[in-house]
Amino acid sequence: MNSTSLSVKIADSIQSQFVDGYHPKMANKWGYVAGMALKAFDWLSEWEKDERYHEVVRRHLDLFIREDGTIKGYSLDEYNLDHINEGKNVFNLWRKTKDSKYKKALDLLYTQLKGQPRTSEGGFWHKKIYPFQMWLDGVYMSSPFLAEYSKEFEIPTGFDDVANQILSIEKNTRNPQNGLLHHAWDESCEQRWCDQKTGRSPHVWGRAVGWYSMAIVDSLEHFPKGHHKRGQILGIFERMVHAILHVQDQETGLWYQVMDQNGRERNYLEASGSCMITYAIVKGIRLGYLSGIDAKTVAKAYKGILDHFVTEDDRGIHLHQICKGAGLGGHPKYRDGSYDYYMNEQIVSDDLMGVAPLLLVSIEWEKLQTKDMNE
Repeated sequence: MNSTSLSVKIADSIQSQFVDGYHPKMANKWGYVAGMALKAFDWLSEWEKDERYHEVVRRHLDLFIREDGTIKGYSLDEYNLDHINEGKNVFNLWRKTKDSKYKKALDLLYTQLKGQPRTSEGGFWHKKIYPFQMWLDGVYMSSPFLAEYSKEFEIPTGFDDVANQILSIEKNTRNPQNGLLHHAWDESCEQRWCDQKTGRSPHVWGRAVGWYSMAIVDSLEHFPKGHHKRGQILGIFERMVHAILHVQDQETGLWYQVMDQNGRERNYLEASGSCMITYAIVKGIRLGYLSGIDAKTVAKAYKGILDHFVTEDDRGIHLHQICKGAGLGGHPKYRDGSYDYYMNEQIVSDDLMGVAPLLLVSIEWEKLQTKDMNE
């Protein structure tokens, strides 16, 4: 498949699902998947210099953000990090329009983070209903937002907080045997899913590693170069990427649903995690965050995504082998984080959970190719 302008084809395929100008899954609630997809549209608008994609973002956000800055369907008192992610798209609207409702909405989400329950090290609980738990997912939901808020409104201490989130969860979820990060950590060691000595969940879930990898590159974009923890973040990112590449499937260039169980029966190459990881590495190379990574490995990964997960027909671009969703704990069905649990989650096609990262990685790939041609 020719990857030229693939990002536009993907965006157009997403828009082909719109009803009366809105995507049903992005318009039905204020949520993290919509936030990721809309961020991809925002970046595509800048990359293609086409305001139509930015208009998609504005229309969808205006369904939720009221004139007083409150957000339809959002509750601060839930202290749910997932609810922060869509807020990343509000910054551009605030900068472009200076409409006070956008500033108030940003302040509301920042207020949540200021009061977010924390571990003893200051790490954000994933949700109030998940006491003392940090999930890799949550670092992506909150840290890029907090980093951009800190830059936009000149709050130096905010960068300290972002650094602490990134470094704390890395320290507590990292498996020293393989260098990979487990899905989550329970400081209290109360959950059935956690190791009673380390607090770590049992396995390395590909998409969780993807969330965390994206969190680093998207947060660093806003970091002051002189911040005292910036170099440390770059260092752990480089170390982690080497560990990720060590478990890259050599035939396809992709990654498995459960990354610490390569070759195990029923384990499968998974699209969303592979797209997220590839996005983070491509962006890391483009922005100079990664110094010791062979670009051929990421080229193999992107080609693997197109060859093994992507199809195209008269209805547009399709993405297959997406894990629909996975988490830990909860009610009424308890998610124990076992290998069988991850294997039994539904596998779907064309879900925004995977298509949004496909759009993100395709934009980044096109940027990297243009950068290489100009150097």
